Amino acid sequence: MERKITWENYDAKQLEKMEEINREYREFLDHGKTERECIDTIVNTIEAEGYRELEKLMEEGARIQKGDKVYSVCMNKSIVMFQMGHRPLTEGMNILGAHIDSPRLDVKQNPFYEDSGFAYLDTHYYGGVKKYQWVALPLAIHGVVVKKDGTTVELNVGENEDDPVFFVSDLLIHLAGEQLEKKASKVIEGEALDLIVGSRPVVIKAGEKEKEGDEQKDKAKEAVKAGILDILKETYDIEEEDFVSAELEIVPAGKAREAGFDRSMILAYGQDDRVCAYTSMRAMLDVKDTDRTICCILVDKEEIGSVGATGMQSRFFENAVAELMNLSGEYSELNVRRCLARSCMLSSDVSAGYDPSYASCFEKKNAAYLGKGMVFNKFTGSRGKSGSNDANAEYIAHLRKVLEDRGIMYQTAELGKVDVGGGGTIAYILALYGMNVIDSGVAVLNMHAPWEATSKADVYETYRGYMAFAEGASM
Repeated sequence: MERKITWENYDAKQLEKMEEINREYREFLDHGKTERECIDTIVNTIEAEGYRELEKLMEEGARIQKGDKVYSVCMNKSIVMFQMGHRPLTEGMNILGAHIDSPRLDVKQNPFYEDSGFAYLDTHYYGGVKKYQWVALPLAIHGVVVKKDGTTVELNVGENEDDPVFFVSDLLIHLAGEQLEKKASKVIEGEALDLIVGSRPVVIKAGEKEKEGDEQKDKAKEAVKAGILDILKETYDIEEEDFVSAELEIVPAGKAREAGFDRSMILAYGQDDRVCAYTSMRAMLDVKDTDRTICCILVDKEEIGSVGATGMQSRFFENAVAELMNLSGEYSELNVRRCLARSCMLSSDVSAGYDPSYASCFEKKNAAYLGKGMVFNKFTGSRGKSGSNDANAEYIAHLRKVLEDRGIMYQTAELGKVDVGGGGTIAYILALYGMNVIDSGVAVLNMHAPWEATSKADVYETYRGYMAFAEGASM
């Protein structure tokens, strides 16, 4: 069963719309390199489109009606959005769900040290990474430092042209004979992924050393570290102890770029899974009126098992649905269960794009190809489908009709050969409610690398597919 190349189906007007969607998507990536930044960007976008915060509506005792647009944020890292439809919530919703966390390096709570004239930040990698990919490239620091008095200091260093950047060093090839004999998983160890943040020592005059005593002696002992801490104090009014209550993420420095002479692709950090987050959000905004209520969930912690208060395994989503039903006059514990069980969901996550350079890892008939439209994965997991959601045939048949009636280009895939590897998404968590769920998203090359690649056509077609689902799914 051969799928057509998506590009061949677009007229001039569609190509123009595709470029518009992808231009906005690149801006979204540039403004949202962390979960917190994504949430800030999303809230600013949806409030301009008339969305109101659920918690404020609860305080007001407002009555939610058809057509209302509502959102709720959890700890500045996850968000759920609703657009109320004509039918009661007890008849279910159409849900788009994606994640906004991506693999990266996290700064530890006691990170600063100096060694041989370099100041370092100690890190702990987050999510599934090939550690050797994170050395010898420009990196940026994004995140927040929360001081004891509750003041939040935001850091974003390395993205502007006049910003400094940071890096993790690698061993020169001339001395790397022993290193090159190691397995790829051992070439760079996790504890070696420490960020170089400076090398210029504080200059302390002889007279000052005598006057100030121990404090100046400590500065002289670790003069480079002291210099960096002075800069942080002067620029951000933060001290070393404040890093205990900080969330700082190390990400590749630089903007999302068009790739290829034909500019057909996007090369950027964090496209797993912000490509599906953006297309889900944009589809929500562009659907004007629906029979069923539509919902978009964008969550944190998927890369490490969807754990914690901001991951999909938390009760944040379920609680928001209960509060929404309460304000719409439909709440009961039984009605919440009915709403969730009767919902349809696309677990919007990326799929591994077929890469001819590594063809032995794929089964070509069941692989996702760049440029062939949105991808459906009936199941994910590994080996014997371990840890997966497995969508039923009736639901897939329903989605086929919804998409084909609207001329949406799609393909089906598995995540590589059966015994080669595997992966998971948030699909199985929502399926626990008894709702119909299937994985659907965009094919990605270089997945989990510092720079990932997608096809502009797939981004656009997935956006169109999510709109079709939001408007037409009802099972």
